[in-house]
Amino acid sequence: MNKQLRSYLILSISILLGIGTGFSNQQVLIKTAEVISTLFLNFLSMIAAPIVLLSILSTLINMRGLEQMKSLGKRIISYTLITTTLASLVALAFFLILDPVSVAQKGSESATEIQQQPYLHFIEEIIPSNIFKAFAENKVISIAFLGFLFGITPHFLPEEHRNTLQKGFSALFQLFLKIAGIVPRLMPFAIWAFMTLLVQELQNQSGDTSSLWIYLISIVSANLAQGVIVIPLLLKLRGVSPWRIAKGGFKALLMAFFTKSSNATLPITLNVAKEELGIRPEVANFTLPLCTVINMNGCAAFILTTVLFVAGINGHVFSPLDLTFWVFLSVLAAFGNAGVPMGCFFLSSAFLISMNVPLTTMGLILPFYALIDMEETALNVWSDLSVAAIVDRESIKAENFEKPLVSEL
Repeated sequence: MNKQLRSYLILSISILLGIGTGFSNQQVLIKTAEVISTLFLNFLSMIAAPIVLLSILSTLINMRGLEQMKSLGKRIISYTLITTTLASLVALAFFLILDPVSVAQKGSESATEIQQQPYLHFIEEIIPSNIFKAFAENKVISIAFLGFLFGITPHFLPEEHRNTLQKGFSALFQLFLKIAGIVPRLMPFAIWAFMTLLVQELQNQSGDTSSLWIYLISIVSANLAQGVIVIPLLLKLRGVSPWRIAKGGFKALLMAFFTKSSNATLPITLNVAKEELGIRPEVANFTLPLCTVINMNGCAAFILTTVLFVAGINGHVFSPLDLTFWVFLSVLAAFGNAGVPMGCFFLSSAFLISMNVPLTTMGLILPFYALIDMEETALNVWSDLSVAAIVDRESIKAENFEKPLVSEL
């Protein structure tokens, strides 16, 4: 407990120092913060992709058979669908209640140039044309596919070959986890840098943004309601303490907030899940990387609210059937979104382009997206940890998990 309190104290001091540095406008310190943040994000990006691959691969290859994969996978997908659909419905409720379209007006003539990419383009990237290309371009969904492919196929090999692969991949995974163990030691410096740059970014905001306040309140309120009310209720209903998950996962939530990337936060998320929350490694190593790809509560809320808002103020009228369709589409889009900064922004833009909606308003949203992205990434990681905790609890109770989930090495 003393160690945990000391850790929270150090992080709080880092935040306060970052605020002070940001307001000081000392260019040497600002540049130092930029360098530290870049190096830290590069380090996280470097180890995130191998951890996604090896987490899924080593867990699948160590399972006793395909039946256990199906049992665990069904639980994960069921709860990610539940949480993401609820997030989209909550966002729709706030959008209809606050009705930002009726009060927002187009207040800018400048459009933001967005690189158009078909919505279903991510499906084409599930199977990479080159294994190394998937890692070079950090295509998380392709890397996850490789993890499933290399994790399942060894079960069809002779046992001696499977055992060799099992030991090799498990050892490699442990190596990357040791490397990831450096991250918590670097966190105070990273938090100082991120906080410094955040304060600078807020100071540099300018222009009339009053027309967007209702829209911003809609998204922020929906994410808060999902994180503070909906997910805790789901945890309570499944017999898991929300306070325990929030307390134990604090470091991962804080890092997700500042990095704006659930992929980059994955090493820390895995660490707190196993060390602080006591989630079994075989469940955490399989559930969390998969949730990083498909469990995007904040993204679903952002896509739904943004598309309805931007299209609405440009003359589009949505019927109840249209709104139902967009709930479904936002959930589907969130499943295919990579957990990287700006992912939801570009997906929303792609939808609007396909609807022939001008992107002028997206240019007004862009300066505020950094803050929205921070909140929704923290919500995504909070949901990931909650799903992992529920799946772990239910898998212990299930008959298939009365025996060890993984075979002994």
